[in-house]
Amino acid sequence: MTKEPISVHTGGCHCGSVRYQATGKPVIIAHCHCQDCQRLSGAGHTTGAMFSVANFQLDGRLSEYTLDADNGNRVTKAFCPNCGSHILGRNSGSTGYVTVSLGTLDDSSALEPQVAIFARNRKPWDTMDETIATFEHQPDWKPDDG
Repeated sequence: MTKEPISVHTGGCHCGSVRYQATGKPVIIAHCHCQDCQRLSGAGHTTGAMFSVANFQLDGRLSEYTLDADNGNRVTKAFCPNCGSHILGRNSGSTGYVTVSLGTLDDSSALEPQVAIFARNRKPWDTMDETIATFEHQPDWKPDDG
């Protein structure tokens, strides 16, 4: 019986003052089209990979911005205070997890988005893979649900 190697995902900010490592397979990889993500990213959506905090290590200092989501959750966005790179997000509805911005990974080529959320806000110029599960809102889903 062969054992599958544990994946190690490394990443960091643009200027190099923040580095992180996430171990294992992401819980989920999602595109988010909510208006908060659009404004904070300056794009039509963000894409993030969720990992358990138990499998996540961070080196460097982050600044944070916290906002109230439409569903009442508190969402915290963490970014490099030097270059502004959005590194991760936390959601009070999914305590014990962080969602890293896929673009900050050193190599994200093996990771594929599985869902698109808040599709009701998707801009016509932001084309998506039509084969992934798409939700108009954020689904009532918890990481422990699998």
